[in-house]
Amino acid sequence: MGHSKFDTSLVKAFAAGSLSGTCSALLFQPFDLVKTRLQVEGTALSSAERLKLGGSNGMLYTFYSVARREHIGALWRGLVPALSRCVPGIGMYFCALHGLSRFTSEERTLVESVLLGASARTIAGITLLPVTVVKTRYESGFYSYSSMLDALMSIWRREGGKGLYSGLLATVARDAPFSGLYLMFYTKIKRQAKNGLGTPELRAFETFVCGSLAGVVASVVTQPADVVKTRLQLFPHKYNSTGSAVFCILKTNGVFGFFKGLVPRAVRRTLMAAMSWTVYERLSRELGLIS
Repeated sequence: MGHSKFDTSLVKAFAAGSLSGTCSALLFQPFDLVKTRLQVEGTALSSAERLKLGGSNGMLYTFYSVARREHIGALWRGLVPALSRCVPGIGMYFCALHGLSRFTSEERTLVESVLLGASARTIAGITLLPVTVVKTRYESGFYSYSSMLDALMSIWRREGGKGLYSGLLATVARDAPFSGLYLMFYTKIKRQAKNGLGTPELRAFETFVCGSLAGVVASVVTQPADVVKTRLQLFPHKYNSTGSAVFCILKTNGVFGFFKGLVPRAVRRTLMAAMSWTVYERLSRELGLIS
């Protein structure tokens, strides 16, 4: 009976997470596309290719450039792989989080929050990495695939499994710390907000603000790993290893190169994480996962 109830709660956690992931992906995909375009700068591209990918005048100009040179819908390029990754990915994340939370205390310590968030994100990230590779290539404007299936098959034929899992180490180095730090800061900020407001539960807007604050810090800390991941997934033949990508970025762009695309990524990850948690917690109450 206990196992059956727990299994049902995992399904509910997955469903709630997937629905929150759908809302987030639809709203914030343009920020991810702009982030990828900005991170491509500084690679061995011709002037024409740089112009095509959005120029080099920051986030707002890149938004404008993509919309003007392609069309407004181009800002959602990569939405299908984004949904294919985010919907099951966030569902898996919250499902893993719900399952692993059985092994922590009810009032989680900060260390438990870090380990819990990092473990749940690593499980989801590794499982869906091939879709992440396709998503990054779609967003870059550098590859032309007729469909997501075509992209997966093309990468498999030309690069094998290594291509589908390119940037694995950098992805884990990005996602695990982000989720661990995010959950730690989110738990701490939310706890302090409840104490400060003198309320047992926060309203949706208050939860969203707590999530946003946590997301900013986690995004800044993990930005260098995101830049390395993007380079490895877009140009797998150019770099022999994660270390060579790090060295090349440092040599070509300096330390600043590791923070290219920080603003759109921070905006997207912050709003996406905040919305995901807000929607997830609201749905969880409706589904009886939390009281």
